[in-house]
Amino acid sequence: MLYRLSAVWARIELWCAAVLAICVTALVLLNVVTRTAGSALFWVDELAIYAMIWMTFLGASAALHHRNAVAVTLLPDAVSPKAKAVIVQAVNIVVFAFALAMLWFCWRWFLPLELAGADFDIKAFQSQTFNFIYAEPTSTLGYPKYLFWSVMWLFAIGAVLHSTMHLLGGPPQEEAE
Repeated sequence: MLYRLSAVWARIELWCAAVLAICVTALVLLNVVTRTAGSALFWVDELAIYAMIWMTFLGASAALHHRNAVAVTLLPDAVSPKAKAVIVQAVNIVVFAFALAMLWFCWRWFLPLELAGADFDIKAFQSQTFNFIYAEPTSTLGYPKYLFWSVMWLFAIGAVLHSTMHLLGGPPQEEAE
């Protein structure tokens, strides 16, 4: 059950990352055309950067599910299968701890309960917490930055899901082969 949920989440992450890769390409091409025409659209640069950031975080989370992130395997490749299993499980624990830390940092950064406690009044929230995350606009787009930063939540949730799945045993045996 947990493996299937992780697999579906990873599939969605990869699909979204692929769409964002297309968007980045289209935005860069649009930028080239408008700059060549002498009427640059400055918001295109910023939107391309945010699309690439989202693509990277979603792809990184999906890589955790598929276990195809960049890794140095010198030690696990040099030891016995039993020692390798211990090393893999230790890595699973470290990744899980990192994922939980990311989730906790997102919670501390966005302070959702405090925002709700301020009745979603941004000014009241800011005066109570001195947290200005919800008021800061992007440079050229004019949208609140927290909308773009919300990818951190998606990454943290995906990382917790995928690392939990690996920590508890990974894919069913017939799918692992």
